[in-house]
Amino acid sequence: MLKLYLKIFIITLLLFFVSCKTKNNIKDTILSDNNDFNFNNFWYFKDLSKDSVPGINLDRAYNLIKSKKGVITIVAVIDTELDINNEDIKDQIWINEGEIPNNSIDDDNNGYIDDINGWNYVGTTKKDSIPYGHYEFVRIINRFDSIFRDVTSLNDVDKSQIENFKKYQKAYETYHFKLELTKKNLERYKKGKERYLKSIEITSKYIENPADKSQEKLDSLKNIVSNENHKKEILRLSNFKKYGISEKWLNNKIKLYHDYINFKFDFNYKERYLTSDDSNNLDDFPYGNNNIQGTQLISHSTKVSSIIAATRNDTLVEGINDMVKIMPLSISVSASEHDKDIALAIRYAIDNGAKIINMSIGKDFSLYPEWVYDALKYAEKHDVLVITSSGNDGYNLDKISNYPNDAIDGYEYVNNFIKVGNTSYRVDSTLVDDNSNYGRKEVDIFAPGTKITCLNRWRVTEDTGTSLSSAVVSGVASLLFSYYPNLTAREVKEIILKSGTPIDLMVLKPYPNGEKRDPNKVPFSSLSKSGKIVNAYNALLMAEEVSKKKKKKRKNKK
Repeated sequence: MLKLYLKIFIITLLLFFVSCKTKNNIKDTILSDNNDFNFNNFWYFKDLSKDSVPGINLDRAYNLIKSKKGVITIVAVIDTELDINNEDIKDQIWINEGEIPNNSIDDDNNGYIDDINGWNYVGTTKKDSIPYGHYEFVRIINRFDSIFRDVTSLNDVDKSQIENFKKYQKAYETYHFKLELTKKNLERYKKGKERYLKSIEITSKYIENPADKSQEKLDSLKNIVSNENHKKEILRLSNFKKYGISEKWLNNKIKLYHDYINFKFDFNYKERYLTSDDSNNLDDFPYGNNNIQGTQLISHSTKVSSIIAATRNDTLVEGINDMVKIMPLSISVSASEHDKDIALAIRYAIDNGAKIINMSIGKDFSLYPEWVYDALKYAEKHDVLVITSSGNDGYNLDKISNYPNDAIDGYEYVNNFIKVGNTSYRVDSTLVDDNSNYGRKEVDIFAPGTKITCLNRWRVTEDTGTSLSSAVVSGVASLLFSYYPNLTAREVKEIILKSGTPIDLMVLKPYPNGEKRDPNKVPFSSLSKSGKIVNAYNALLMAEEVSKKKKKKRKNKK
C-alpha cells in the first residue's frame, strides 16, 4: 500500500517539479477522471450482470441467506497491530475464554500469558512495538556472510550449501538494487522540497504566508502576475497545494527514507533487541506481549479487519460478514516479516480455534521457508483455510518468488491455501490493478481491491492493494463457513475458485515500478489459476449444493 502512495507522489513530482518524462499511470488517470462514481456505495458489493460493476455480488448473496441462521466463524488476522476498540469492529474481536485477564498467569497453558485477544509477536519488553526491522535480504546476508563473504565461485561451495549460496548471491544483488532505488527516491523528495521552498519564496513577494493560502487563491494570483518565471513558481505551489504536499509532508517523507537507509538496510541494526528472542531459533519462546493495540499508530490490520467483519447495516463501513470473531496476531512492522513470527502466529491461530487465517503479507525472500511450510501443513491437517495477498509489485509470480506460498519447485504441498490478486471497478483493459502481482500458476483468484471503503484508526477511508483483495476473499470464505459449517477448508477453496465470475476480456498486464507497461493485452483468464473474480452469491449457491450432498451421503451411511 505504501508503494502505491509513493508511486503517485513520484509521478506528481516528475510531472510538476521536474522537466522529464515518466510512465503514464493509467490507473491514477482513470480514478481522477471518474468523478461521477460514488465509491461510498461499496461498489465491490455489486453484481456485474445487474450493475455493470465487477463486484462480488454480495447484496444478492444476502438475499439468498436472509432466512438462514449462521454460526460465528473465527478469522485470525495475521498482520499489524489492531485497533480492537474501534466502534465498528469491537464487538467482532475474539476473546480467549480460557484466560483470566491481567493476572500474569498462563491460565489455559498455551504458552502465552494473558493473551485475552491474541498476541503481538513484535511487541517488546516495554509494551511497545519495534517501528523498524530489516528487509529479508539483509537478514540473509547477515546470516551467511561469514560463510560466503570470500567465495567467488560456485565450485568452492560445499554441495550442502549450494542453495544457501545462491540465495546469498541473489540477496546481495537485491540489496544493492533496492538501496540505490531508495536513495534515488530520497533525492526526489529532497528536490521536491527545494522546489517547494523556492515557490514559497517567490510567492511571498506577492502575498504573506503563501503556504496557508488556498489553491483557489494561488490560481487567482497567477492570473495577475506578469513575470513569467514568477507565474510558473506560483503555479508550482498551486500544484503542491492540489496534491496536499506541504513542507511538513516533505520533511516526513525525507525522514522516512533516511530511516529506511539507517534501519532497514543497516546490517548493524539490532532489530530484535527489545523482544528478547533469537529470530533464528524457532524454539526460543515466549517473546512479544499481549498488547494488540501496539503503538496505536498503524492502521493496516484495522483496514483489513473492517473489510472482513465491520458491523453491517450502519452508516460507517459494512463488513462482508459480521458473524465473525477477529483474532488479531501482530507480526508486521516497517520491514519484512520474520518467518519465525509467521510460523508461530499460524500455529497459535489453529490451536485457538481459527477457521480462516488472513495474511496480507508477502516478501521476495524467505530465510526459513521450511518453518512456514510446516505451519501451513499443520493448518491443512487441522482443516484451516489460509488466504494471502499476492503483493503490489506488478510481478508475475510464476517467475518471481513471493512468500509465503503453497508450492515448492512448482508442486503444491497443501490444498488449503489461496493467493489473491487485485481488480478495479472498471470492466475494460484496466480491470486488473497495475500494481497487483499475478500468475497463472501462483495466483488463485482475483478480488476487488481498488478504492475499497474501510476503517483506519481515525476515520472512514478508501485504500487500494491486494491486502484488501485478500480481506474480501476472507470475508466471503467466512460466509461459507458461517452458513455451511460442515464444509472443509479444501471444499471452501474449491468453491471459491470454481464459483468466481469469469470475464471474457483482454486486459493490460500489471508492471513493476520503473518499467514500461507492455501495451499488448492478454486474456484476463490468463492472469490467475481460476481466471475469475470472487463471487459471493455463486459461492453460496455452490456451497448449498455441496453441503446437501454431504448431508445426504452421511444420512445414507447411517
